[in-house]
Amino acid sequence: MREILDDLGNMLSHEDPVKRAQIKSRKALPKRFYKTAAAAATDGGYCVQLDGKSVRTPARALLILPTRQLADHICDEWNAQVDEINPVLMPITRLANTTIDGIAVDPQAVIEDILRFAGTDLLCYRADTPQALVDRQSEAWDPILDWAHASLSARFLLAEGVMHIEQPRGSINALGIQITGFKSPFALAALHSMVSLSGSALLAIAVGKEHISADEAWHAAHIDEDWNIEQWGRDGESEARRTYRWGEMQAADRVLRALAGA
Repeated sequence: MREILDDLGNMLSHEDPVKRAQIKSRKALPKRFYKTAAAAATDGGYCVQLDGKSVRTPARALLILPTRQLADHICDEWNAQVDEINPVLMPITRLANTTIDGIAVDPQAVIEDILRFAGTDLLCYRADTPQALVDRQSEAWDPILDWAHASLSARFLLAEGVMHIEQPRGSINALGIQITGFKSPFALAALHSMVSLSGSALLAIAVGKEHISADEAWHAAHIDEDWNIEQWGRDGESEARRTYRWGEMQAADRVLRALAGA
């Protein structure tokens, strides 16, 4: 079983989905070799067991989760596999592996990366025309900026087009304080995933603070894309990519909710 798990770990270990697909295409998917995945209490939380044997991360650490609900989510992914084990269909498992093998070791690097996104946050860069798009952006994005100003003491400046605008250092520092308030490295991993998927640290933090839902954040992050679809029609490849990314967004949200329910 160790050899099979090592092979699976190699597939799960790369964060880039394109690279994961390339790795997967070079090697056949592992066959499902277990009957049941189940969570079990252990020192420090809950582990995931396959027929009673504990799962390990690609770096060979025990896959230990801080809450039973989060462990159950991962067990659901393992139990949902049919004949083969497809890591593309296991986003929470991948996020947990990334957390344990990387983020838990150096959480500050993840916090700094989120703050880099905040410095060029999607919500701060507005279209100047057409007016209908300008209005949609304002309707979806202004309430988040107002909330950040009122609740997080973070005021962000707006720019038109792609011209870079320097955000107030105090606002970035205020967001940093909020992010460090997410003590669990699993929460940081989920936030970072949401930031990468949406292009907005503000949207991710708003979801993490339960100010908006993941669905609302996803809609806000795709105002421009949806506008272009209305003008030019849908593209099959882009639709497939968006569906995949929405699955990743939902997985990150489930992680946050599982931690909040502890």
